[in-house]
Formats: sequence, structure tokens, C-alpha cells
Amino acid sequence: MSPLPSKEPPKLIENKRSIDVKKIRFEVNSIQLPIGVEGTFGIIKHPGAALAVPIKDNGNVILLRQYRFAVSRRILEFPAGTLEENEDPLSSMQRELGEETGYKAFKWESLGIMLPCPGYSDEEIHMFLAQDLKKLKTKPLGDEDEDIEVLEMKPEEIEACISSGNEALDGKTITAWHRARQLLKNL
Repeated sequence: MSPLPSKEPPKLIENKRSIDVKKIRFEVNSIQLPIGVEGTFGIIKHPGAALAVPIKDNGNVILLRQYRFAVSRRILEFPAGTLEENEDPLSSMQRELGEETGYKAFKWESLGIMLPCPGYSDEEIHMFLAQDLKKLKTKPLGDEDEDIEVLEMKPEEIEACISSGNEALDGKTITAWHRARQLLKNL
């Protein structure tokens, strides 16, 4: 019979290796779990991220089709960005929304936090519903290393993409969409 889970945190025995890349760090650590078992675990330390589900007054939704190097293709996703050090998630998302989509939102509501890969990363994504959108006069820029196409879709088109599996979407987009739909029952 397995021991009962403990509320105590694991004990770091040794940080064997760390590699810093851009804003993330990969660590290999020797850990003693609260149940007494020792092991070596890899973890991606991440500063966190923010994501917005931007919905226009007509009910249409703003998404991005963005090239993602790790999967070597373009995927459909909501605008999002990695937090700067000590940056407030909402402030980060307000900036990212303008940079990536060319829209500013005047109404923001939290959709909670998701943990995309807790088996190997401590990343937390803060999700927001962005409404009362106004088009900015400047064109969306994105970062210099981003390949982004801004799209406007009807809610039923997003549903079709999710249910058909014909369009590549990431988990944070699907999760945020379902949370937004729960908040706005008429979507």
C-alpha cells in the first residue's frame, strides 16, 4: 500500500544542472519527496504568462495563427505573452493584446489560472476575457521573432476547429475558450 500524500513540500537535495534560455531555466534536481523517496527530476522554471480571449461587440473573437518552432507549424491560439520579471499579468496582457492584435480592450475579467504542463514545468498562465474592443490606429507588431496572422472568427467557427481537430490548437486556447463560454453563456 502506498503512503498517503503529504502536504509538506519536497526537499531539494542538490541542483545538479541549470541551463538558462531566453526567459526560462531548465533545472535538473535531486529531490526528496515528502514520502521519503529520493529521485532526480527535470523542471522548466518559467516566469508565467498571460492570455486573453478578445471578444468584439458583434460576438466575433480575435485569434492568432502563429508559427511555433517546437511543433514546426502554425497553430491557432489566443494572444498571449510571457511575463517580464515582477510584471502584473493583467498589465502584461493589456500590452500584448495591442502589440499582437492591434486592439485595446476596455473591459477585462479574470478567467482564472491554468497549469499547462505541471509534470515538468512550474508555468502558470493567467487567463482573461477582454471585451469592449477598440481598433488601434497602429498596426500590430508582435515581437521580431514572431510570425503572426490576426484572425476574426465566429464562436461556431472556433467550436468547429476544436471538435474537428482539423486545425492545430494549443491547450491554453481550448481551456480559455471553454472558461470564457462558461462565463458568457450566450457564446
